Amino acid sequence: MRWNWQLPDWPHFRFDADRIRASEEQFLKGSGVVIGALHHLDADERDGLTIELISQEAVDSSAIEGEVLDRASVQSLLARHLGFAADRRRASAAEAGAAELMADVYLGHAAPLDDRTLFAWHAMLMNGRRDIADMGRYRTHEDAMQIVSGALHAPRVHFEAPPSETVPTEMSRFIAWFNGSSPSSPDPLPAITRAAIAHLWFESIHPFEDGNGRIGRAIAERALAQGLAAPTLTALAETINRHRKAYYAALQLGSQSNEIDAWLAWFADIVIEAQARTIARIRFLIDKTRLLDRLRGQINERQEKALLRMFREGPDGFTGGLSAGNYRTITGAALATATRDLADLVEKRALIRTGERRYARYFLVVAGPLGTTRPHARIVTAPVQWP
Repeated sequence: MRWNWQLPDWPHFRFDADRIRASEEQFLKGSGVVIGALHHLDADERDGLTIELISQEAVDSSAIEGEVLDRASVQSLLARHLGFAADRRRASAAEAGAAELMADVYLGHAAPLDDRTLFAWHAMLMNGRRDIADMGRYRTHEDAMQIVSGALHAPRVHFEAPPSETVPTEMSRFIAWFNGSSPSSPDPLPAITRAAIAHLWFESIHPFEDGNGRIGRAIAERALAQGLAAPTLTALAETINRHRKAYYAALQLGSQSNEIDAWLAWFADIVIEAQARTIARIRFLIDKTRLLDRLRGQINERQEKALLRMFREGPDGFTGGLSAGNYRTITGAALATATRDLADLVEKRALIRTGERRYARYFLVVAGPLGTTRPHARIVTAPVQWP
């Protein structure tokens, strides 16, 4: 099989811009919604949301590669990097590196891309690794850089990147294009289009010995942020992680040709879904503040503790809703007390109940898009199918 970088037209990607024009417009409109919603939060709430979103991106970007990070540790490290007060939790080298990378992506979103930045990001991610020969620099090994799966005696090659000796030249061309297509350049590209091409192009070069996926997603985040002229709060890695299998399939398909309409369409859908998740999280935080303000002085400590615990689950909420058993575990209340507390919260329109008796489940009531109320349920998206 010939890969995209082996084709005569590499890296001149071909695509129909009209196919995702509506997504580009929706992304820009959505950014206005984000900015407007953020104005409803006070400074502490905005800072908390920023840390939550960025730390979730760090955790999910590592999870895509099969690496598990402790979110609380990453949040603590990010808070310190961003200048907020934070507890000093113990953290692994991988958590420290991921937090430092995401803080740099967020704080330096407007800066042009260069080798020095990429080398610094790689060194951050490889923090504590002793199995990496080329740390903080492009790969130099003579062996083919391949993405494989399956048994050692019969591996399946999903992709093979350009030889190491060509990487500096390939990256020089990529970086020149990235900076030359920015919003401030004479020939800018729309945000989603630029981020999608940047991610596919970078992954096709696969310039580092390890960490290419996480750095490639960081580059895409920078492209989206520059398109909005503001640090992005788009939950890109979180959403990709929810469609991880389709993500790898889309990348593999995109690496086989320089006609990239399918990749652009898939990536655009992911970005729009990611932005919707961000908007939902912001509105969820606003709902939390409004609900607790409305209930102040009207509920007991057990009820407040349970509500705060439910809000901690975020926009996806408890899987299947809160049960009376959950309530008793959270509060230590007796069954009769739990039943009275929950009924009272339903009466005060803090919770809505579905089912009866032992099948009863409770959901937070949050504001709908037009000021109506609805039970807070899990966000469900259809899986993306690829041949």
